[in-house]
Amino acid sequence: MAVFEVIRSEGLNLVKITLQNEMVRTEAGALYYMRGPITMESKVGPMGGLLKAFASGESLIRPTYTGTGELYLEPSFSNFHVFEVQGQEWILERGAYWASESGVQVDVYRDKTLTSLLSGQGFVNIQTRVFGQGQVVVVAQGDVQEMELKNDKLVVDGRFVVARAASLQYSVEKATKSLFGSMTSGEFLVSTFQGTGRVLIAPIPYWRARLYEAITSMTLSGSSG
Repeated sequence: MAVFEVIRSEGLNLVKITLQNEMVRTEAGALYYMRGPITMESKVGPMGGLLKAFASGESLIRPTYTGTGELYLEPSFSNFHVFEVQGQEWILERGAYWASESGVQVDVYRDKTLTSLLSGQGFVNIQTRVFGQGQVVVVAQGDVQEMELKNDKLVVDGRFVVARAASLQYSVEKATKSLFGSMTSGEFLVSTFQGTGRVLIAPIPYWRARLYEAITSMTLSGSSG
């Protein structure tokens, strides 16, 4: 079993993975450095999934690392959270996938068109689907809370849900029954999760991550202008 460790230093976070003749998969470009006899291999996934991923900007070509040693992934101002799939199927928000064990299958997931459009993702919202057995590492804007729903309902105003169990029913709805009430309440559309399963949320972002995003956004805007 690979050992995942989140190292925190100087306001940055990075993931260290210790391998003992094992294999792990990571997001493309996540490698920082590695130590020991570890072999990297990169394969192209199914063409259908590749086209969907290309259209959405989500990565499908995710390299694997096999061997014995230590693997360090790129540091970030954001947070990294490790959780067990436990034989269930999970849907990860776009850009949330970071790494996983070999027993975890990684695939693309296409959200319903209407739900994607209402949530601000456009006509096609391609996310990441993981299933199997093992650990998964996700990127989050801050500390992650695991919420267990048991025949319950969770309503979220904002895009701070990192991942959800596929067993949950997901939809984007008006905040109130009437259109006028939703528009005047200040919360026009909300994300709703119903049923039984876990939801990972990160409602409070790290200020360093927000500052970095703001500076990057201003830099890109200035360059395009």
